[in-house]
Amino acid sequence: MNNIKILAIDRAKINILIQFIVLTGIAVIAPLIGQQAITGPIVNATLFIATAFLGVRAGILVGLLPSIIALSVGLLPAVLAPMLVFIMTGNAILVIVFDFLRNKNYWLGVVVASVLKFIFLFASSSIVVNLIIKTELASRVAGIMSFPQLFTALAGGALAYLVIKAGR
Repeated sequence: MNNIKILAIDRAKINILIQFIVLTGIAVIAPLIGQQAITGPIVNATLFIATAFLGVRAGILVGLLPSIIALSVGLLPAVLAPMLVFIMTGNAILVIVFDFLRNKNYWLGVVVASVLKFIFLFASSSIVVNLIIKTELASRVAGIMSFPQLFTALAGGALAYLVIKAGR
């Protein structure tokens, strides 16, 4: 009987775990909608919210799964499978830059993080797409990784702002 150990998790850690699970669930389910104009802001909002409430590591972890789901449901064309690592890196850039700037100015953090994610995805997709895809498809596929990424990140920041303000 003396060898029995009791594992206790305090309420704060349970709340953090629940928030992480909910945000990850939203980010994973969002690509099932199948429309980038809806999915993108939802996923980006979950990245901003996870970062604001739970920190950088949680934000980065939440950003890993949506790309895989988007590829598996066809939102991300199969020819862009090599882009997964770049999309995940773009999400990490969004989270890290936002976290660095958000305490100075929320909107500065959203805008700079969104623009840097956009620049990274646009540049990396331009290179990758031209290496692996026929010319006639390259511009169409590169379009997916260009301005829609900027707009959905900015929209996600606006959506996250409403949630963050309501949660505090």
